[in-house]
Amino acid sequence: MVATEPQSETTVTTPAGPGLLGQLIRFGLIGGFCALLDLGTYSLLRAVGMDAVPWVDIARAISFVVGTTTAFFLNRRFTFAGGRRDGGTQVGSFILLYAVTFLVAVGVNQWMLHLLPESTWKATFGWVVSQATATVINFVMLKWVVFRERPVKEN
Repeated sequence: MVATEPQSETTVTTPAGPGLLGQLIRFGLIGGFCALLDLGTYSLLRAVGMDAVPWVDIARAISFVVGTTTAFFLNRRFTFAGGRRDGGTQVGSFILLYAVTFLVAVGVNQWMLHLLPESTWKATFGWVVSQATATVINFVMLKWVVFRERPVKEN
């Protein structure tokens, strides 16, 4: 038997996830939960004595790791499941992204603590600014780099 139809290879992207709006909503909900976890950890560590330099930076680092690690696994499962892959590339991308956003979060927090006038809300406001900065970087990089959806080839 001889095939009379020419074989063509087409690339089709099939949406495996909730779409951009759904991803933003899920990312926001997960981010809100993880931000509370992060802030709670930061506040707890400061309450037990880690509220002066250099301990406040260590407290911020610990809270960042707790919050973002939780966010990574929840977002991997519920927000960007279509781009989930096994292998070292995704893990390596995650580590690089979180290393950069870790430095940004701790650096912005430290910068805010130096810039803001003394008040009871100084540390919390500094945390909010540092968290917002890290969150924007994380969404963009998770969506379009770490969990980028690969086109599916059909034959």
